[in-house]
Amino acid sequence: METLNFTDKVVIVTGGSAGIGRGIAERFLAAGAHVVVCARLPTDDPPAHEGRLATVLKADVRDLDHIDAVVAETQSRFGRLDVLVNNAGGSPSADAAIASPRFSAAIIALNLTAPLNFSQRANALMQQQAEGGVILNIASVSGARPSPGTAAYGAAKAGLLNLTTSLAVEWAPRVRVNALTVGLIRTEKSHLHYGDEAGLDAVAATVPLRRLGTPHDVAGACLFLASPLAAWISGACLEVHGGGEAPAFLQAARS
Repeated sequence: METLNFTDKVVIVTGGSAGIGRGIAERFLAAGAHVVVCARLPTDDPPAHEGRLATVLKADVRDLDHIDAVVAETQSRFGRLDVLVNNAGGSPSADAAIASPRFSAAIIALNLTAPLNFSQRANALMQQQAEGGVILNIASVSGARPSPGTAAYGAAKAGLLNLTTSLAVEWAPRVRVNALTVGLIRTEKSHLHYGDEAGLDAVAATVPLRRLGTPHDVAGACLFLASPLAAWISGACLEVHGGGEAPAFLQAARS
């Protein structure tokens, strides 16, 4: 029986020093993988599991030279790359009517262009490996429904879903490419979107499973999709959202 054992596998997680990315890095470390995380800001607290630390590389994924440096350093240290998790992303709230073109371009670069560029570089290495590799794109429910206040972000995440299906066709059979449509996750920055504890509880009540997700919830899905258990899954989008969001008309009808 296949198990989620990543001993001696090599994994890159972008934006892996905090939030969802940190949870993903920790779960891969726990499964035995060598993990490289890249982040724009340095950290004195790298992801870890039972004394095993992730390798942290400072990089801005919007910069192609930085991407090349991360992939080259990973290959130099470990000799291979088995899994890339394109996790880095996000957006502050911005009114689409007045957001500057420069702001929108930066959001799209972070959430769509960077994953494309990083995937391209990772694929070049994975195609040379007998075992190939796996690329996972962390998408969002914002790319599958209206995203007021973060329109450029939602549009970029929608593009990421289409990108996933295209790359899965182009890079098969050696490289599998999948996405995760991630829902409402509780991280250290949740208060920036949902407010205080009362606000978080109110948002959680809209989720059918009656709680916000955690970074480790997302990480578990990543381990499955990267494992041999998902060997015939490519070009797919796994919805990791606790059942989604209850339609507004249901609440309106009950009030």
